[in-house]
Amino acid sequence: MRILTPSKRVFLTFTTFALAYNIHAQDQNLTLTQDAKFEQLLNDKRKINTSISTNDTYRIQIFSGKSEEAKKTLSDFKREFSSLDGTIIFNTPNYKVIVGNFKTRIEAERNLADIKKRYKSVFLLKPGK
Repeated sequence: MRILTPSKRVFLTFTTFALAYNIHAQDQNLTLTQDAKFEQLLNDKRKINTSISTNDTYRIQIFSGKSEEAKKTLSDFKREFSSLDGTIIFNTPNYKVIVGNFKTRIEAERNLADIKKRYKSVFLLKPGK
């Protein structure tokens, strides 16, 4: 490491202050213009999302527990039952793995019997639950 002489140190200090004095942060304003059709599209999407009801179908809960175990259970399930959809829902304090979207109870119970062969604590969730 080189040690600077006092005159070089003073020169570098003044040079640093002089250069730093003229530095400014960005102070420009940004104006965003948005097409009116975009806002209409967002409103239509919001209406569609509120009209979609996920509580009118039977579903099957295959797991309730910790996050990592829920992720592993869901990935194993998707490998074994690729035709059925599944998701993880957080319901304090557990993560629940919910699968299927069955319109009728008969269809749900048929799949429940197959899933019970692989997973031990499985039960049917009725619509609206």
